[in-house]
Amino acid sequence: MTHSASPAARPSDAGESPPVADGPSPDRLSLALIPLFKGVVYQDAAPTVWQALLDLQARVRDYVGVLGLELLLDEAEGYAYLRQRTPNEGEDELPRLVPRRQLSYPVSLLLALLRRKLAEHDASGGDPRLVLAREQIVDLMRVFLPDTSNEAKLMDRMDTHINKVIDLGFLRKLRGQEGQFEVRRILKAFVDAQWLSELDQRLAEYQAHAAGEESA
Repeated sequence: MTHSASPAARPSDAGESPPVADGPSPDRLSLALIPLFKGVVYQDAAPTVWQALLDLQARVRDYVGVLGLELLLDEAEGYAYLRQRTPNEGEDELPRLVPRRQLSYPVSLLLALLRRKLAEHDASGGDPRLVLAREQIVDLMRVFLPDTSNEAKLMDRMDTHINKVIDLGFLRKLRGQEGQFEVRRILKAFVDAQWLSELDQRLAEYQAHAAGEESA
C-alpha cells in the first residue's frame, strides 16, 4: 500500500509544512508484517518490530484476515504469531498458509515435559525465564524412553529431538553458554491449561508406548 502525493500537496516555496499522511507508513506496516510471516516475533529479540506490532495491531489483523489468518499477540508474555483462522459457519475454508506439522512421539513427549516444567517453574515464582541444561532435558525424557546401554547413541538421539524443538521455536540456545537452553514461553500457547490438566494421563500413555517399544 503506497501513498502518492499530488502536485497540490507539495510544500510551496513559501515554506509551508507538508501535510501529515493519514495512517501508518507502508514501511512500518511491512516491518510489522514480514517477520510475522516468517515465524514468531519476540519482544526481547526484536523490540522495534514488537513496537510496530503494538501500534498497528488493527491494521495487521485486517491485513492477515484477508488471507484467512489471525494474529495471536500476548503482551504479558512478549510474543506474537499468526494462526490459521477457523472459518465461520457457512464460510468456505481457504487454502492453508500455516502448515500443520506431524510430530514424532519423542518430540511431542519432550514438548509435554517442557510444558509441565514451565508450569512448575512459574508456580515457584522468581525468574520468569526457565533455563535448562542439556543433561536436565535428557533426564526429563529418560524414564519415558526404552532402556539402552549405549549412552552415546541415546545422547545423539536426544540432540536430534532437542534440535527439532529448537526449529519449532519452543527452545532457544543461549549464546555463549554451551548446552544451556531457554524454554520459550510461547509453549504455553500451544500446550494450554486444559491439555496440561490431562498431562498425567498422557504421560502414562507415553510410558506405555515406551514399554511397547522396548518389548518390541
